[in-house]
Amino acid sequence: MPLHPEAQRIVDRTPAEDPNRPAEPLDVPAIREQFRAMWTVPDDLRPVGSVADTAIPGPAGDLPVRVYTPEGDGPFPAFVWFHGGGWTIGGLDENEFSCRAVCAAAGAVVVSVDYRLAPEDPFPAAAEDAYAAVQWVAAHGAGINADPARIAVGGESAGGNLAAVAALKARDLGGPELALQVLVSPVLGHPEDGRASYREFAEGYFLTKASMDWFFTTYPTGPADLDDPYLLPLRSKDLSGLAPALILEAECDVLRDEGEEYARRLKDAGVETELVRYDGLIHAFFGPLASELSAAAQAHARAAAALRSAFGTDGE
Repeated sequence: MPLHPEAQRIVDRTPAEDPNRPAEPLDVPAIREQFRAMWTVPDDLRPVGSVADTAIPGPAGDLPVRVYTPEGDGPFPAFVWFHGGGWTIGGLDENEFSCRAVCAAAGAVVVSVDYRLAPEDPFPAAAEDAYAAVQWVAAHGAGINADPARIAVGGESAGGNLAAVAALKARDLGGPELALQVLVSPVLGHPEDGRASYREFAEGYFLTKASMDWFFTTYPTGPADLDDPYLLPLRSKDLSGLAPALILEAECDVLRDEGEEYARRLKDAGVETELVRYDGLIHAFFGPLASELSAAAQAHARAAAALRSAFGTDGE
């Protein structure tokens, strides 16, 4: 299908990469600042009970988190969320719109995690932070009015990667038991794995193959890391016993095929899995671009419904 008109408007305003420009080292702080400047928090944010910035203990010091609490008395189920940005850029602010929407619709405390970024903190730093955040909610969730027995994880892009990794670690390292993993356009394989979506949408669809290539120069420390399932979950030889999954993909995204392959492998391993493809959409549709893409509301509702079902709160 062609791009949705709303997605086309975003693509049209996104500067094209110049293939003839000489290669030069990229300035990571400048790129982060440019990325931050791309997002303006909209005025029509979904009301929730409260939003609080705080910190929790992490493997290398305090981890900043933003806690969204629904209206009501609680305790509420917990949804631990990881932002995207290729493990290198991004933060909490560009997910403000979507975290509030899911918090309100799912009736869950959303814990949005500001994990360590590469290249200053390469693999496995972000993966360790992600799992530590899940463990903290399981041990101390009562302190944020969350039910430690009802936890799900989720994220978009590199954040989807971290959610999938947290689910793997929870299975492998003794818990906690997770109710659901919500993986939105997750990074699960490598740009050179040969998937068709990397060829079809290599440039001109917001996220480019060149950008993904660069992220793979900042997060892994060397080729051996690429064989580690805690970096690339598709490298796992065993996906059985994982939490049920909801995988949401944009049609026009280099990462589409690896998410859909992961869904097939999860199903083959006996994991309850739902896969949804949004035709005509581009990368970052769920979080950073959600206020500009009307279909994002459908994706938020789908995620919220899956969370309510997993948490057993459908009738509340």
